[in-house]
Amino acid sequence: MKSFLTLLLLLTTATFSFAQEGTLKGKVTDKLTGEEIIGAVVFIKGTPKGTTTDYEGNFALPLAPGTYNLSVTFLSYKPYEQAGLQVTAGQPTTVNIQLEENTTQIQTVEIVGARQTNTEAAVLQTMRQSEVVVSGVAGEQIAKSMDRDAAAVVRRIPGVTVMNDRYIMIRGLSERYNTVMLNDALTPSTEPDSRAFSFDILPTSVLDRIMVFKSGSPELPGEFGGGVIKVYTKNFATENTTSIGISGGYRGGTTFNNISTQKGSGTDFLGFDNGERALPGGFPANVNNVSSESLISAARQLDGDWSTNKLNALPDLRLSLGLTRRFFIGNTEASNLTAVSYSNTSQVLDVERYRYTAFDEQQQKSPLEYKYNDIESSQNNRLGIISNWAFRLNNNNKIEFRNLFNQLGQSQVVERSGIELQGKDVDVRNIAQRYESRTIYSGQLQGTHDLDNERTSYTWTAGYNYSNRNEPNFKRIRSQRNIGSDEPFLWVIPAFAASTFDAGRFYSDMHENTIMASGQVEHSFAGKDTLAENQPKIRVGFYTENKDRTFDARWMSYTVSDPSQFNNNLLTLPLGELFNPQNINTTGFSLREGTNPTDRYDASNLLVAGYVGGSLPVNAKLNLSGGVRVEYNKQQLTSSQYGGGKLEVDNPITSILPSLNATYNYSERSLFRGGYSISVNRPEFRELAPFAYYDFQLNAEIQGNENLTTATIHNADLRYEFYPNPTEILSFGVFYKYFNSPIEIYSLPTSGNPIYKPGNAKSGQSYGVEAEVRKSFLNLSNNSIIQNLSLVLNASLIESKVDLGEATEGQDRNRAMYGQSPYIVNTGLYYQDDARDLQVSLLYNVIGKRIFTVGDDQTPTVYEMPRNVLDLSLTKGFGKHFEVKAGIQDILNQKVRLIQDSNRNAKIDGVDEDFITYRLGSYTTVGVNYNF
Repeated sequence: MKSFLTLLLLLTTATFSFAQEGTLKGKVTDKLTGEEIIGAVVFIKGTPKGTTTDYEGNFALPLAPGTYNLSVTFLSYKPYEQAGLQVTAGQPTTVNIQLEENTTQIQTVEIVGARQTNTEAAVLQTMRQSEVVVSGVAGEQIAKSMDRDAAAVVRRIPGVTVMNDRYIMIRGLSERYNTVMLNDALTPSTEPDSRAFSFDILPTSVLDRIMVFKSGSPELPGEFGGGVIKVYTKNFATENTTSIGISGGYRGGTTFNNISTQKGSGTDFLGFDNGERALPGGFPANVNNVSSESLISAARQLDGDWSTNKLNALPDLRLSLGLTRRFFIGNTEASNLTAVSYSNTSQVLDVERYRYTAFDEQQQKSPLEYKYNDIESSQNNRLGIISNWAFRLNNNNKIEFRNLFNQLGQSQVVERSGIELQGKDVDVRNIAQRYESRTIYSGQLQGTHDLDNERTSYTWTAGYNYSNRNEPNFKRIRSQRNIGSDEPFLWVIPAFAASTFDAGRFYSDMHENTIMASGQVEHSFAGKDTLAENQPKIRVGFYTENKDRTFDARWMSYTVSDPSQFNNNLLTLPLGELFNPQNINTTGFSLREGTNPTDRYDASNLLVAGYVGGSLPVNAKLNLSGGVRVEYNKQQLTSSQYGGGKLEVDNPITSILPSLNATYNYSERSLFRGGYSISVNRPEFRELAPFAYYDFQLNAEIQGNENLTTATIHNADLRYEFYPNPTEILSFGVFYKYFNSPIEIYSLPTSGNPIYKPGNAKSGQSYGVEAEVRKSFLNLSNNSIIQNLSLVLNASLIESKVDLGEATEGQDRNRAMYGQSPYIVNTGLYYQDDARDLQVSLLYNVIGKRIFTVGDDQTPTVYEMPRNVLDLSLTKGFGKHFEVKAGIQDILNQKVRLIQDSNRNAKIDGVDEDFITYRLGSYTTVGVNYNF
């Protein structure tokens, strides 16, 4: 609260400390004819402040006293710039401008504008000139927020939501329906269990812009449902700079409180385990196949210290180093952008978990089966490096070499206490200790070449991606006693067979390698209009990618060696002593393998795509674009059945994917856009594999399905866009999608823990409306404070329905699509005072309830409920080199609430019951940056 009041005081001080303003005014005319130019765009460079000329060519722009650089643009005219204009308090500054017609220079301006891709004006210009429905966020806007990674940034884009602070959903569709590209190449996989790219690996310091394409075109990947997300990192350096940043973070409920830790390795602080947690060298391939003596010897090699420690959680630490260098190698202009980031963060969550038996209609409630209180302690380390090289051979040829590396590690301890009823009637104390590391590398070599006639351009890319996810020694154990008694808790140890959650150890490792190549030729034809953007174009290109993955999991658990001789006193030992080597013997514990033949798979995916497309200006207002894309995809997976038989998946499929888009320019500043396309959604490796995984926190089992088939999606979009000036937009759109054989999550009937499994539904549909507003308050008032404000608002209303088909096994045949949000609202109020080098932003986000887990006739569907999120951030510069950033995220700190639909009426009302509840904790950060 003190941090919030401090920020509020700074904002109030900035708000009421302003001087009397002046006015920049003038008239814009044609240099040759002297006629007034109506609708010319007049704006102050480097700011969102701008206006347009009226019907007499006049403009007036209220400004605070200071020195400004003016820019004036209009189609078919040379851009006009004038630096050093002085605006004096209480007086008008008059400047009359004559624009000279020159279409060749306009094309040059377009090239320069493309280089400045990280400004709000540049992103809006890209959106306006796009042939498809697209939304985006610029690096300039990213810098105004306290967002630390790409996952937080993209939630500012219309129709976009983020799940688990990592995964992106577009238009309410789950992450599986979105394709992510990093600098025009498909991203490496980060998760073995789902089709998802983890956006939290990309720090905002390296982001140039993020664009979300919501309608299809031949140049875009054919696999998408919600959209194609293109993340662009910074590339070209314009000057030599060095920057250093450091920030600290305070999280309510975590910082300076106790946090539980597990025994780790000496490299955990770098985001990976050095081998401490791995199985010892020479450990048996299957402990069930060795002699008793060898088994005891092998079990004693394992680290038996399962104890946890309590530490005082220090404030989060984030460090960054940025370097940009511009130099020449002979006549070749070269630049390098290198950024290194490191973070060490902690979080403690106090989570309440519930499960119930069947709903009692008379009592109008569900009898409690269990209630758990989980204290989840997490420590996260991330090391990220980006190094982008660019070489401009001449004005028509450039080569870029981009490298992205991220190493992330998470150490987590879950301490569970609670009660289990319905015949068990016990108090429980369970512990899970988990460590996960992720390694991501993406490298791309790209060339862009323009012929001397400036009508033909070539682009080619070659790339390599590597992804590794290692989960060494995930340990889980339970203990219990009679409910309400003072008896000691007894550890639950299986008598004979291995158990996934009793004294179990789980190991898994995933490696994925991808090589890719792509190329495109674009040729523009001379037309009636000499502007490049209005000329007919044709594009021919290809994309090919080969992906290989190996996944290997192994699990085992301690068991009672001989029930008739077992020393029961061992069951009351402290956890740190329980599995010491001296307790591994014939009267103590043994070890049993539980690994199934299904716990390993090898997979590959070959994608070969070719396309022909282009655009055709029908007249001065109407432009058509589209074409056809053909994709051949061969998916192969090899594993084993539970009985030991070989399982092979071989899914070659050829997809013909046409698309058509139309843009009607109603006026110089407004247009209508429409599009239709066919796309696909393919199963992921993990979804095809028979591997079953026990989720400790959900207390559920996740399975695969080798019989999944590719889904086909029909996409239709219609949108109106209005651009009052280069930094503003008002848009409204509608969309409709029809899914044939969509892949959905099913709940399998079971008397034990829930089992979730993917399957093909019969059909589905999703439709909705979305709106976006980016508005400056510059012309709304003479008050300079109000003039420095701007608003960003986007909202979506979405409806979806899936038909699961006949074989639903106790589930409702029709329901909303998994993960669907019926509404999304993101808004931000920004204050920018360039004279004082001050920026303040207030951001708000909320999403409608969506399905968290699907239900059946035994288990109700669980919904994630709406949660209002409010963030405040402040950035203040001191001189040319020093900058301070501060902010509070999640000021309201509302509960995360997952509620089950107990009475199964597809609504959440007074009789429905909590499933999971917790608070994330408000998060306060303060940091400084120094630019050399």
